[in-house]
Parts: sequence; C-alpha cells; structure tokens
Amino acid sequence: MTAVIQPGNIWQQVATNLTKLSSAEILQLLEEYQMLPALIKEMVLDQAIAPISCTAEEGKVACEQLAQHYQITSDEARHRWLKQNQMSEQKFTAIAIRQFKIEKFKRLTWGDDLESYFSQRKPQLDRVVYSLIRTNDIGIAQEIYFRLQAGEQSFGELAREYSQGSEAQTNGLVGPVELQSIHPVLAKLLSTSQPQQLLPPTQLENWIVILRLEKLLLVQLDNALRHRLLNELFNNWLQAQMAAHNNLVQQLENATVNA
Repeated sequence: MTAVIQPGNIWQQVATNLTKLSSAEILQLLEEYQMLPALIKEMVLDQAIAPISCTAEEGKVACEQLAQHYQITSDEARHRWLKQNQMSEQKFTAIAIRQFKIEKFKRLTWGDDLESYFSQRKPQLDRVVYSLIRTNDIGIAQEIYFRLQAGEQSFGELAREYSQGSEAQTNGLVGPVELQSIHPVLAKLLSTSQPQQLLPPTQLENWIVILRLEKLLLVQLDNALRHRLLNELFNNWLQAQMAAHNNLVQQLENATVNA
C-alpha cells in the first residue's frame, strides 16, 4: 500500500530539518536552489532603507496601498487573503512598510535627478510612426523608390505587394514605437528625418529598406514617465550594487563547497 503524505506533515518535516542545519548547510541549499543572489539583493535593499523613516500615518497609507494592489476591498476579504497566504496582520504590515520605504528611498535618492535624466533619455523615448518596405533585392528596392518618388503608387500598395516583413500586412505602417526599441540604424535615420520625407534604399543587415517618417511623437515628462525613470535609476543602482557584491557571492559559494 502506497503511503500518502499529507501537506501538514511535509511542512512539519521541513521545519524539523531546517532546525538541524548548520549555517554552511543552509548556504549550500541556497546556492543549490539558486536563491543566494536573491537573498543578497534583499539584504542590500534592507541596508539601503534602514535610515528611511515611516510615520504612523505613512504606515497606514502603505497598508492601504498594498491592500489595493492585491484588490483587498473589505475586512472580510483581508482576513480571507491573510488566511490563504498564511500571513499574519503584523507580517502584512511589515511588507507594506518595507515596500513604502523602498519607494521613499527611490524618491529621496533620485527624485532631484529626474529632469536631467529625462533630458538624457528623451532621444530614445520619443516615439515614431513610420512606413517601411524591406526586400533583399536591390533592383526591386530601387524600382519601388522611383515609383514612390513619381507618385505612381502609394506606399501602402507597394508595401503590400513587395515588403517581405510583417509590415506588409499593415500597408507598411509601423508604430507608434519608441526609438530605443527599433534597430539603431533605423532610429538614427528616422530621428533626423522630417515627416513625410522619403528616404532612399538603405542597406540594413540582409535587407534593403525604404523608409518614410509619418509622425514624430515627442515624449512628455508626466507622472507615469517619472515613475518609470525613477525605477530605471533604482534598477541601475541595484544592478551596480549586485555586481559589487559578486565577490561576496563567490566567497559564500566557495564556503559552501569547502564546508
């Protein structure tokens, strides 16, 4: 007869086993399950937010924001959510306050730099709508270009007939897309073009492309973009911190091997 393991028994066994592990054995498990970098990341964040204060009123707001994030709309729903996630009210509050401190840390550290960072990033964040035809035949590309110059056929007609990419299904139209998300050569050509300017056939890797800028949509520094750029600066900092801690990770990994 096959024994059936109950979930409660599994957790009890895991808890019992954990109490028997040494520090070296725990590090070895963290390495084995590829959790060591994540642990160090959270420890780096805890160090960064340690000086950040959180008033009682801010803590209340933090809890409300976290409840809203998880779509908890009533005391009954909150009690049910906590039970389902095996979380105490104190733990929920601690998570909310920690997240609030991280967001406050971002604003205090980089909030004053957003204007200059926006100026630096703006050329990549501007969006474009453009028309594209691509082919691997230079003769066809030149013929298409001459037809467009002469006004014999529309860009859409020629794209449907000749373009060898997915843009053939949209009359050659692409976008709106951020300049940073497209090929650097295309981005440079489009960023220096005027709307409705037809560009001659250009070699792009294995393709010959014909481009026409339709619209240039200049990005504005609104609240949504502020939040995005703040997160970019934070993530850049966090990646740098993790890179600086690579030696520590390596030392801990070596310790688990030699333990």
